[in-house]
Amino acid sequence: MTSSQYFTIKYKIVARFEVEGVVEKPDVIGAVFGQTEGLFGSELDLRELQKSGRIGRIEIEIQSKKDRTEGRIIIPTSLDRVSTAIIAASIESIERIGPCAAKVALEKIEDVREAKRKAIIKRAKEILKKWDQEVRPEAEEVFREVSEILKVTKAETYGPEKLTSGPNIDLAKEIIIVEGRADVINLLRNGISNVIALEGAKVPQTIVKLTKEKEATALLDGDRGGDLIMKELLQVTNVKYIARAPRGKEVEELTLREIMEALEKKVPARELRKKLKMRPRVLVPKEIVEAAKELEGTLEAILLNEKMERIGRLPVSELAERLKEFEGVDTVVFDGIITQRLVDIASERKIKYLVAARISNVIKQPLNVHLLTFKDIME
Repeated sequence: MTSSQYFTIKYKIVARFEVEGVVEKPDVIGAVFGQTEGLFGSELDLRELQKSGRIGRIEIEIQSKKDRTEGRIIIPTSLDRVSTAIIAASIESIERIGPCAAKVALEKIEDVREAKRKAIIKRAKEILKKWDQEVRPEAEEVFREVSEILKVTKAETYGPEKLTSGPNIDLAKEIIIVEGRADVINLLRNGISNVIALEGAKVPQTIVKLTKEKEATALLDGDRGGDLIMKELLQVTNVKYIARAPRGKEVEELTLREIMEALEKKVPARELRKKLKMRPRVLVPKEIVEAAKELEGTLEAILLNEKMERIGRLPVSELAERLKEFEGVDTVVFDGIITQRLVDIASERKIKYLVAARISNVIKQPLNVHLLTFKDIME
């Protein structure tokens, strides 16, 4: 069988024969062609099939001993399975070889393509093993180089709240604020190191401070949680830009391309505040917020000292006249309107904060007095 036959045939019919007498190969070949001729028409005639290349050269393995002959008939074929089975059955119908009685039985039909597949798989394993041995040193070197880069961009902690961040936040002029540790890790993995996490729904004081000192962009998840955090940041920080992950996606799962696209589409915070009709909420001690909530609708005032301790409570109508009676007043919270007269008294008495329901047209505002409304300090 030639190598070309090996690659074109599909199956090999292997039949074993036994003869009561001595015969030779030509006798076996003659029996194969002669006794199968005309059984199923020209379409399955062995001579016609051999001429058309549908079956290959028939091989005969033969051995004679003690007036007996036995051997094998091997027929390579490119026919389909049904036709191959019919040919195999036809071979089994041979009753005589030469002048002698014979018995022919099918030993097997070998799927040559399966054998070829097994040979290919075996060779592929050998190639892969050799290839792996050749490239492993290079791969290990690449791994070491990448590991060195990752060491440089390892996540750190920043500030008293120990927020997860990239290195050198203090040196960065611009920072990116994300929601959690996993977001920081993803940005570091993609080569972005000027990043710091909020680590929770409440905005830490460290973030508030950083947004006053640096140009800050918040990169937030594209879900409802991201919506809520965006509103919180817009109220309590000086964040300059807001960028969002695609809707339904989280920052921790973004590719570098998606991260860069999100940052390119960032929106100025002032536009969002205008759209949402909000202004940054001023952070003040909780005692001031509590006093403001308590006073709404009472037309009264509460006086606080520097330690945020209450040192007086009186009607708003008496505030301008009686404010001079109290010593050590640091903050005045009242359910009324801040007027120019109250501002002047506060400046004279070195009162730092006037917090009221509204502010009238104050023409002259001293630098040492801060004027706030209830809306400025409450959500």
